[in-house]
This record gives sequence, structure tokens and C-alpha cells, in this order.
Amino acid sequence: MKAIAIAHPNIAFIKYWGNRDQDLRIPVNGSFSMNLDGLSARTQVTFRADLEQDSLILNEKTLQGAGLQRVSQILDEVREVAGISLHAQVISENTFPTGAGIASSAAAFAALALASSKAAGLSLDEAALSRLARHGSGSACRSIPGGFTEWQSGESDQDSYAFSIAPPEHWDLADCIAVISSGHKAIGSTQGHALAATSPLQGGRVADVPRRIDICRRAILERDFDTFASICELDSDMMHAVMMTSNPALFYWQPSTLRVMQSVRDWRAEGLPVFYTIDAGPNVHVITPTKKMREVKDKLANIEGVDNVLTATVGGPTRLVES
Repeated sequence: MKAIAIAHPNIAFIKYWGNRDQDLRIPVNGSFSMNLDGLSARTQVTFRADLEQDSLILNEKTLQGAGLQRVSQILDEVREVAGISLHAQVISENTFPTGAGIASSAAAFAALALASSKAAGLSLDEAALSRLARHGSGSACRSIPGGFTEWQSGESDQDSYAFSIAPPEHWDLADCIAVISSGHKAIGSTQGHALAATSPLQGGRVADVPRRIDICRRAILERDFDTFASICELDSDMMHAVMMTSNPALFYWQPSTLRVMQSVRDWRAEGLPVFYTIDAGPNVHVITPTKKMREVKDKLANIEGVDNVLTATVGGPTRLVES
């Protein structure tokens, strides 16, 4: 009973920050993202009769504690639906930094959802897989479908899932990720979501989400880059304002983060189609048409404090692969 799945991380354009239900990871607002081709998590799940407990190997290191517990919670759900009691060995590898604000948990739990359910003999539809992945990491639900995806917040566990609003080939965009730090962030997203409501700005951010979602959806469907750029930067800045005014405050930005943000705005003023968006970490995602990817990558590499620049185009859905 073995299966292997590959999933891509995603970059959120309208951000997910804060939960109505922390355990089920039902968000306070809907969100948009695109999957990142070229970056991936590869996860193998094997249910074995000789195992006394679940095991997790991530990037060739055996993990225990909270990391293994989150994985076992997904496996428990799969076991219950499949009617099996076998423990599983999970082996996962990322092609990009883990825990640094590049949605490593999104890719990992999306791949885990598909690999574990298939290994257990289940054939879940896309919505069910998205819900299952969400239980491990909220943003993982957006990595299940392909291309440009919308996560409807929903009212319950059943209707909170993601779906594709446009396939990868709809819009030829690229993400140039300015890596400021590849280290594991001190405060993870799960803890951060729990703090969101302590910010006096969270209420205003959430109340305005429907307007921003409508603008973002229309900009994606119409391939309107200028509108897309302005609404995505606004949304990113609003999320980080909530983080910075939470109790305790979360400051993910570093000096080089600000240097990249200012440079991107300067380049756009000079006529280069480009904008930034930042998830829960110091690294900056710089979005541009694919034909400008090389130019933007070279510019970012020359900014002080940028250690590396990863590039990705629009990626497809989570998928099974042969062993």
C-alpha cells in the first residue's frame, strides 16, 4: 500500500490570515493564489503492517514531535475513511527552503493528502482532497487544484475548499522569489493565525476582503496586470500590518525585504511590469510576465542581502507519480 505524489507550493495574491475555526483551519476570509511550477514537494506514503507507529522523514531527517503529530492527524482521517489501522512511513522532500515563508507546508500537505489517500485505496475528488489538505495546513488546500486558484472560506468543513478559476496556460506569469533567509522562521504560520484577532487592524482587513477578491478575480480573468499589481501589493501590506500590530507583534520583514519592496516599486515606476507580495516570512515574491523573468531575476540578485533568487512559472495540480 504505497503511493507517491508531487505538489507545488503556491503564492497567495489575496492572503489567508486568521481562522474562524483554528482546529479545522476554516479561514476568516477567502483567498487567491497560483501554484509555482519548478518548486515542489515529493511525498511517499507507505502503509506497513510491521510499523508500530507512524514515521516521518523530511528532507532526509527523521522528525518527531509536532511535525509528526500534524502528519499523523491527516493519516488518522485517511485511516478512518478507508477502514484500515496500519501505520505509515512518510518520506517527503522539498526542492526549496522549508519553513521560510515559501509555502513549504502547503506543498507538503497537499502531496500528503493525495499520496496517503491513494495508498489507502481511496479515490477522493478534488474538493475532498482540498479539504483534507486544509486540515494539515490551510494554504495546502490551494495547492490541490492547478493554475490560478480560489479558496472559498465557506461556512463549515464541507464548503471550505479551493478550486481553479483559470488553468496554468491562462496567463504567462512568473514568480521571482528573492530569498532573504532560507532559515526556519521562529514563529510559524499556525501560531501567527492564532494571533491575528489580537490586532486592531484585522477587522478592517477582513471586512474589505470581498472587494479585494472581486478586483483580484477580475484582474486575473482579464489579465489586467496593472490592476492585479495594485490590489496584490495592497493586500500583502495589509496582512503584514496586522502581523506587526498583533500581540505579541510579528515582524517577518528584514532590512533587505524593504530594499526589495522599494526596488520593485521603483522598477514599476520606470515601466517594468512587476509587483511584490510577501507571505509569512522575509522572502519577497516578485511577480512579472514570464518574458521579463530573466531581467527581474538579475535585478533582484544585485540587491544587497538577497542570497538567492528562485524562479517559477504557473504550476499544475497535485499529481501522482510512479515509484
